[in-house]
Amino acid sequence: MLRSLIRALPVTLALAAGPAVALELDAMTDAERDAFGEQVRAYLLENPEVLMEAIAVLDQKQAEVAAQGDSAMIDSHAAALFESEGDWQGGNPDGDITVVEFMDYKCGYCRRAFPEVEELISSDGNIRYILKEFPILGEQSTMAAQFALAVREIEGDEAYKQAHNALMTMRADVSEESLTALADSLDADFEAVQAEMASPRVAAIIAGNHQLAQAMQISGTPSFVMGDQMLRGYVPLAQMREMVAQNRAE
Repeated sequence: MLRSLIRALPVTLALAAGPAVALELDAMTDAERDAFGEQVRAYLLENPEVLMEAIAVLDQKQAEVAAQGDSAMIDSHAAALFESEGDWQGGNPDGDITVVEFMDYKCGYCRRAFPEVEELISSDGNIRYILKEFPILGEQSTMAAQFALAVREIEGDEAYKQAHNALMTMRADVSEESLTALADSLDADFEAVQAEMASPRVAAIIAGNHQLAQAMQISGTPSFVMGDQMLRGYVPLAQMREMVAQNRAE
C-alpha cells in the first residue's frame, strides 16, 4: 500500500501545485513522466517524514469529517437519545453535559468501563448520565437487559440501578437461577419480574434502542454519546474526562 501511495504521489503533487504544473505533467512524454515520478519517489524515500506528515493531515481531515457526521446524527436523534422514558437516568439531572452509554451486560469492555464511568459521573458532579440497554451478545445479554428493565418497571429507578450494578459485576452466567437470587437480594418478587421481562413494554424499549443504534451507526459496546461527540468503544477514564472538557470548552 505504501509503495502504491508513493507511486501515485507525482500526479497528486502536480495537481496540488496548480493547473499549470498539471498541464505540464500532461504534456510530458511517458519517459519524462517516469523520470519525474522516480525523482519524487526518491525524494520521499530519503525524506519519509514528509509522507508521514501527509498521512497525518489526511487522518485529521477524515476525523473532522467523521466528527461532523456524528454531530449531525446526534442532532437528528436528540429526542430518542436524551428524552426516552424507557431509559434510566442518573448523575446530575441538571448537568451541563449529558453522557449516554449503549451497553451490554456480557460485554467485557463494558464491564471494564463500568467503574471508570461511575467514577467519571460521581467525581464530576455536573454530568447527566443515561443508560441504553443494548443487548447484542446473545441470549444471556438479552435476559440480563430484560431483567434490569423489568425491575425498573416494577420496583423503580433505585432498584434498577442496584440490578444494573450487580449484573455488571456478576461472575455467574445469566440464568433463571442467578436472576432469582438477584431478585431476592433486591427484595423483588421474581415471578412478577419474570412476567414483566416478557412484556411488550420491555420488548419495545430494547427494540427502540436497537433501532436507534442502527441509525447512529453503533454496532458495538460500549458506545457513548458525550455532548455532541460520539465514542465507539472503550477508552480510559482520562480520555473520557478530556472529551467532557472539550465539550464544555466549545
